[in-house]
Amino acid sequence: MKEKLRLLIDDNSTRQGKIFDYSIQFLIIASLIGFAVETLPNNDPVMLETLYSFEVFCVIVFTAEYLLRIFIARNPWKYIFSFYGMIDLFAILPFYLTKAFDLRALRAFRIFRIFRALKLIRYNRAMQRIHIAAKLVKEEIVLFLIITGIFTYLTSCGIYFFEYEAQPEVFSSIFHSLWWAIVTLTTVGYGDVYPITLGGKIFTFFVLIIGVGVVTVPAGLVSSAVSKARQIQEDKEEQENAIEVS
Repeated sequence: MKEKLRLLIDDNSTRQGKIFDYSIQFLIIASLIGFAVETLPNNDPVMLETLYSFEVFCVIVFTAEYLLRIFIARNPWKYIFSFYGMIDLFAILPFYLTKAFDLRALRAFRIFRIFRALKLIRYNRAMQRIHIAAKLVKEEIVLFLIITGIFTYLTSCGIYFFEYEAQPEVFSSIFHSLWWAIVTLTTVGYGDVYPITLGGKIFTFFVLIIGVGVVTVPAGLVSSAVSKARQIQEDKEEQENAIEVS
């Protein structure tokens, strides 16, 4: 029984597995659309009731899927605390929280229904490669974020030094200068805060050059990792095919 369910839920190479996968994907997308429709102003009461009924149906299906995945998992606790297990839990938890506790503040948990969008990662090969790639470059990304944080702080200090006397109301402290540092390093530059002194403008020129690297370095890391993830995925499929043939 457990092995048959495992083939149905985990193996999407069979006809039954594909039907299961496509059905879950359809419900995920439909529930996200329903969540968006709920936010429309002046919704008809009948429409709201219909959307609520559909939401209950989706939660029942997603809950059943979650419990089945725990049941068929070789190590249930490992699945529960895995990336996919947490996403599956967050996809249904907001509904039960808002029903179990009649507290106005807990209604904010409804926004976590958007976690259902992440459930689509499980059913898409390209998205699975992104997940593998994220694991491959996890340490490099953490190091990059640390370095970026250091650069952001140093940039805040630099622009504060150059612009404080000229614009004390805008760059009144290093903390107030953080906004300019972030939007400049990320090359967004909204234009609401900008330097007016010569030193500040020259400093900004060098910051913008560094900002180009801030944007391109993660892209290069992810691109390289995705290529490796594709190779890993292909090697895994070849091994599985070889086992099936033997």
